[in-house]
Amino acid sequence: MDQQFLGKVIALTGAASGIGLATAKLLAGRGAKLSLADISSEGLDKVRADIKTTSKSEVITVQTDVSKAEDIDTWIQGTVKHFGRLDGAANIAGVIPKSIGLNTVAEQDLEEWDFLFSVNVRGLMQCMKAELQVLENGGSIVNACSIAGLMGRYKNAAYSSAKHAVLGLTRSAAKEFGHRGIRINCFCPGRIATPMVAAAEKVTIIVNPCALGRDGEAEEVAKAVAFLLSNESS
Repeated sequence: MDQQFLGKVIALTGAASGIGLATAKLLAGRGAKLSLADISSEGLDKVRADIKTTSKSEVITVQTDVSKAEDIDTWIQGTVKHFGRLDGAANIAGVIPKSIGLNTVAEQDLEEWDFLFSVNVRGLMQCMKAELQVLENGGSIVNACSIAGLMGRYKNAAYSSAKHAVLGLTRSAAKEFGHRGIRINCFCPGRIATPMVAAAEKVTIIVNPCALGRDGEAEEVAKAVAFLLSNESS
């Protein structure tokens, strides 16, 4: 079994479902020590139990609302207190607006806009801020972006704008911390078969432009995240 993360401490948000869950399981199988955060305490309990049955990885979980800076600070500080270090982080927590595919910019609900940005942009920035204060030199941070962050999407202004912001944030931070050997990247998947996408499709159709003619799987994306977290991506 590949143990490329043996002894490495990785912090991960959105760990209870979708890409975050798949990434947590993959990293555990490769020897990482994990600090998992999610807003769902029940989901965290389940993933921790699942990992314990399949690997010897040490795992701690902390219920965390990434829109709250105090939650993030408590989680990251607790991670370093427990493990003594932080080698990498994957900021995967995010939300899709209920109005995706339904409303134009002229019809945009501002409360929904603010909530989306509080999680997908400000929340991710707050995670990076806390992580970068303690991250070991030579470490790695991976942020969840989207193909929507690379182009404008019809009736998807809020989500697309947020993901464009994540891309800009990631690029700026990479320039700021490269001198410490810290790599900061993001991944931009298309439509992935996750609970979040399934929930969105109850109210609208999310077009899949993939040339393979199928949805991507969370486990496939997790491999890309693991590569970016690993020393192989240097």
